[in-house]
Amino acid sequence: MSDSNGEAPAPQGGVLSVLKRLDDGLSVVERQLLGWSIVIMAVNTVANVIMRLGFSSSIFFSEELNQFLIILVTFVGISEAARMGRHIRMSAFTDMLGPQASKIMMIIITLGTAALLFLLAWYSIGYVSSLIQSNRLTPALRIPYYLTVLIVPFGFTVTGIQFVLAAATNIFRPGTHLSYRVEDTFTDADDHHL
Repeated sequence: MSDSNGEAPAPQGGVLSVLKRLDDGLSVVERQLLGWSIVIMAVNTVANVIMRLGFSSSIFFSEELNQFLIILVTFVGISEAARMGRHIRMSAFTDMLGPQASKIMMIIITLGTAALLFLLAWYSIGYVSSLIQSNRLTPALRIPYYLTVLIVPFGFTVTGIQFVLAAATNIFRPGTHLSYRVEDTFTDADDHHL
């Protein structure tokens, strides 16, 4: 059963309660990172345009900073999207299956997605390691390049955990859940006629 926002009720119990509090804290940090990154990108871009038009000179690190912030927003954002059940999905097929089959498909999809994300996290750790060994620096700011992509393995891992939690929620709770927080509201395909 979900509340008026479509969110599943909070899990009960010791370990689940601690995990929920940790995830709530992580969600706050992620939202702050996302919000401030977007603000900094906007200010940086506007300032660079003003400098270019008004003074015929760009801010030398502007493009590099925006590239780093785009990476940050992307890989922090996927975790928040998975947590809130806002990831892209094609539900036409699963909606036609009915509630029970849809739930089984959701378990398979979330576990498969989690496995893929953990694999990508593993490969991205290897990539970050190779960047550390290469001692490569960014062109403008001259900071180690690996620092700009360090968020990638973290983003993949945390998002993979979100999908594992979604699968566990689908296994142990009634209903079909898009994430451990958000229950999918199933509507019969016949209800969609105009």
